[in-house]
Amino acid sequence: MRIANLTHGALFMLGAYLGVSVMRYVPNLWLAALASGIAVAAFGALLEKLILRKLGGNVLGQVLVTLGVAFIIADACLLAWGGDPIPIQTPASLQAPVRIAGFVFPAYRLAVVVIAVVVAVLLYLLMERTRLGAMIRAGVDDPEMASAVGIPVSRLFTTVFCLGAALAGAGGVIGGPIMSAYPGLDADMLPLALIVVILGGVGSLLGAFAGAFITGFVYTFGVALLPDLAYVILFLPMILVIAFRPRGLFGKFAA
Repeated sequence: MRIANLTHGALFMLGAYLGVSVMRYVPNLWLAALASGIAVAAFGALLEKLILRKLGGNVLGQVLVTLGVAFIIADACLLAWGGDPIPIQTPASLQAPVRIAGFVFPAYRLAVVVIAVVVAVLLYLLMERTRLGAMIRAGVDDPEMASAVGIPVSRLFTTVFCLGAALAGAGGVIGGPIMSAYPGLDADMLPLALIVVILGGVGSLLGAFAGAFITGFVYTFGVALLPDLAYVILFLPMILVIAFRPRGLFGKFAA
């Protein structure tokens, strides 16, 4: 959508905290993820309609506003849930490890990988194989012409932003058993998200998918093998991509 959204880490954290509250009454991780996704999507709709829509094309304004909103969300979460980390329970059915070809894997982490792949495939089919996806792509490429032929560009953009916010909110809950909910979770997640976008390429769903897995593998093995150089190893692929492919591996738009 060509929106510089720096609230994504904060929406991830907000979803995690909302999931904590939901699970106090309904101890089911998947229902908590669904409820948090819906709640964060509603917040995203208000953010897009009331603020970001007025800043269309103003990248610097979007950066400053979304960064400010992220700070507000972080302080609100600190006020509502306190400053102590809050663990999120792993579903009982996924607590036992899984053995594959003689290797032992955490079942829940494998489930998260499967969920990520399923979501990526569904998003690809939505964007590339449906009439709705064609209208969204037309609205991004040429909003004036799309509006002229009757495509409700503003409503579509709100829908897309809500979908992104919903995935962030649900992701915060699904990632909770691995990371917990804690102050500063937004600051930990946002750099990873920015690296994924820069590495994969702005405007490319395939790039986001590839960039996420590359970043995950590099960060995981970097922490395990060279913990003192973890961030150097994490940012190195991004630096190489910027140097040789400024638009990213699969980028469509100039960054």
